Amino acid sequence: MDSSETELRQHVAGLYTEHYGWLTGWIRRKLGDAGVAADLAQDTFVNVLSAGTATQIQAPRPFLATVAKHILSHYHRRQALEASYLDWLAGLPEAFSPAPEERLVALQTLALIDRALDGLPPKAREAFLLAHLGEMKYADIARQLGVSLASVKLYMLRANRQCLQVMLD
Repeated sequence: MDSSETELRQHVAGLYTEHYGWLTGWIRRKLGDAGVAADLAQDTFVNVLSAGTATQIQAPRPFLATVAKHILSHYHRRQALEASYLDWLAGLPEAFSPAPEERLVALQTLALIDRALDGLPPKAREAFLLAHLGEMKYADIARQLGVSLASVKLYMLRANRQCLQVMLD
């Protein structure tokens, strides 16, 4: 471990010591769940450490809140995807309902897709989900989103490319 990496780790450790309690409380107030808040606060510090720019942070609390907002957004999207999938499963006749192992694989796949779509603009994400989960045609998606058919095709190209990249990684 070189000196810059050691300095980064020490800086993040200091941020963690000084701001973890505040950040966990801030997230808990947003979610109402202390356990999930602790996990998401931990994820926030992992992201800060992974980015490698912690030593450049001028205002730690606003910076940490911004990173945590992104993580919260991702968490809410993942929860919504899981809820949609579980609702869909609940509507299936028992004979067609997947086994618990298949459900787990499906939820893990949804989490991968969510991660792949994370960097896309909201309309591109929505177009992808409407096409693949809602089984809508591109023309119908264009009408619903209020965009051109060409835009929907571009959104789908980007989203499918992102998913392929995540699968290859």
